[in-house]
Amino acid sequence: MKVVLDTNCVLQIVFPQSYHKEVWEALVAQKYTICITNEILLEYREILERRTGSALFAEEVIEAILSMPNTERVSPSFHFNLITTDPDDNKFVDCAITAGATYIVSNDRHFDELKNYDFPKVDVRNLTQFLEIVRTL
Repeated sequence: MKVVLDTNCVLQIVFPQSYHKEVWEALVAQKYTICITNEILLEYREILERRTGSALFAEEVIEAILSMPNTERVSPSFHFNLITTDPDDNKFVDCAITAGATYIVSNDRHFDELKNYDFPKVDVRNLTQFLEIVRTL
């Protein structure tokens, strides 16, 4: 199963005390594949550093993701521009479509716009829904 994790979800899974930590643990255990682009990695790093105040912590998370054999780096050659309310979120959509991802996992309501499109079909789950999926793996 291939998954694109929105930054808001990465922030919620990387801490050992997090309710959603099982999503990170399943990633580390290679129960699913995380699909990323350079642009997504840069956002992860920027937001992790800003929210934690630690460049070292942010870099450790990025290095962990890059070192996993179940990390798939993607280079989208086309921009679908399906999300108009927050165009910055399109990087996750482009990654998911290019990678053939099963899900985008996000708690961001901007992704609700994707329900308006039959093609390309992108399945979005919130973090709690994805946690339930992970628990069945």
